[in-house]
Parts: sequence; structure tokens; C-alpha cells
Amino acid sequence: MKKVIILGASGSLARHVIEKLKLEPDVHLTLFLRDRRKLKTLDVSDCSIIEGDVLNYITLREAIKGQDIVYGNLAGDLGLMVKNIVTAMGETNVKKLIFISSIEIYNEPVRSILKQYRVAADIIENSDLDYTILRPAWFTNDDEIKYELTKKGEPEKGSVISRKSIAAFISEVINSPDNYVRQNLGINKPNS
Repeated sequence: MKKVIILGASGSLARHVIEKLKLEPDVHLTLFLRDRRKLKTLDVSDCSIIEGDVLNYITLREAIKGQDIVYGNLAGDLGLMVKNIVTAMGETNVKKLIFISSIEIYNEPVRSILKQYRVAADIIENSDLDYTILRPAWFTNDDEIKYELTKKGEPEKGSVISRKSIAAFISEVINSPDNYVRQNLGINKPNS
């Protein structure tokens, strides 16, 4: 049984990931978020739920302890959040991190709205974690699973990606955590 914790579990993308992973018989989900009431429209009966803030290091470390995979789906002070995540994972010997960043974080100059995502990616890449960083194009609610990947350093493609497509890829990484190790990937809908 893989133990997966979702940080920022009430986010619009995380909800699709939760729905996808609940169908996996060998995955147990722990949902970490500030307010559990934000999950009221989801069936989370088989999930563990922890109310907390990623900026509270002690709560975060206790939540990560015993997990196999950490999936971060966050916004805000990402630099401080990611420092806490990387440190907590190191102290609890959890190696696999899947983290959602953003398209265009390597364009110069970095747009101010994207600076936190760039800082977070830099911190993760300088860690010894088995990370998979995703840099999705702009999200859509399209009911489709169509995506392509680009590696860091390659030109990013496309302008959009469905949340459902990102959730499918995250599920693939969780099911095969030895794939895409220490990779920073753009993800988009082909020809978008």
C-alpha cells in the first residue's frame, strides 16, 4: 500500500488527483489542508485528513512522517513552504516529491507572479529528493486526457492543459515512482 500525502488538498487540481487516486486500490491518501470543510463536495471517506498549514513546520513534519510520496499543490509563500517540505522530508526519510510549479518560470525576466514558483523549483532541484516537478500550461476543465511533456531546457509547448490530464500524469508517477526521478517537466495539451 502506497501512502500518499496531498499538500493543499482543497485546490482545484488536487480535487481531480484525489478522485483519480481513490480508484487505485493500493493507494492510501492523506489530505493535508487548512480547512477540511473545503472537501465537503468530495467523497473522502477512505482518506485520512489533517488540518494544518505547510508553514507550521512541526505539524507538517508529523503529517509527512510515514508517507511514501508527497504531492504538493500549493500557492502563497512557496519558498518558505518548500523549505519546510524539503527539510521535513529529509528528517522523516521520505524521498519522493511531486510538485506543481508553473509554465514560463524560466523565461527571463521572470514575471513577478511566477517568481515564487521559480524559487520553489530551485530549492527542490538543489535538494537530494527524488522529485518530479511539473510546469503545467494554464488549466482548463475540459473532460479529456491528452498531454505531452517537455524537459527543462526544451522550449515549452502549448498554452493549456486539462486538470484531468495533469491528474492522470500524477497518478502515473505515483504508480511508478521510479519514473521521472529528478525531472522538471513542462506538461501541456498537444497542439494547444
